[in-house]
Amino acid sequence: MRYTQNKLIALTFDDGPSDTTTGHVLDVLERHGIVGTFFLIGDNITEERIPIIKRTLSLGCEIENHSKTHSDMRTLTREEIISEISCTTDRIIEVTGRAPEFFRPPYIYYNDTMFDAIDLTFICGLGCEDWETETTAEHRAEKTIAQAEDGAVILLHDFEGNEKTAEALETIIPALKDKGYEFVTVSEMFRRKGVDLTKQRGILFNVTSQARG
Repeated sequence: MRYTQNKLIALTFDDGPSDTTTGHVLDVLERHGIVGTFFLIGDNITEERIPIIKRTLSLGCEIENHSKTHSDMRTLTREEIISEISCTTDRIIEVTGRAPEFFRPPYIYYNDTMFDAIDLTFICGLGCEDWETETTAEHRAEKTIAQAEDGAVILLHDFEGNEKTAEALETIIPALKDKGYEFVTVSEMFRRKGVDLTKQRGILFNVTSQARG
């Protein structure tokens, strides 16, 4: 069942927090009055970056789990997988006071052991090769706008030096607003689309229409 007819879209950012790029992404989001969802690497959550995370929360954005070390988790044991997730979750709770609900697998590599061991909803997203240095800001914007759809999760990155994504957002956000999209966090997207996360095991989401039940 779907509870909203609005066109919703969620911008998400992987691999932070970073010392400068995360702040530049937040600058753009704040300037346009919208929110995003940030999938953090546990090892990147340092004392020096806590103010960046606090600012992320103050803007209404959301913090989720992207593992502790950004390893290929298919190569890990079940116990190692649980440690990767729990260490990051514990650090996120310590800084934000909120437990993550979603997990994005590093490199989008996953297997049945990961689905069995990780009690979070798996999120992928519609990407634009923005992890590649040679991908221009124009390409990132054009591809993101072209593949946008209601209920979509957009996969972007805020690792250090990825300034072209911050630049691309200046085109992406106004264009999608003109198309009637409302920007929401991932958890708000699933809530407003009426998706029961307790039933969503074994799915890697790009859009909420993939939900079961």
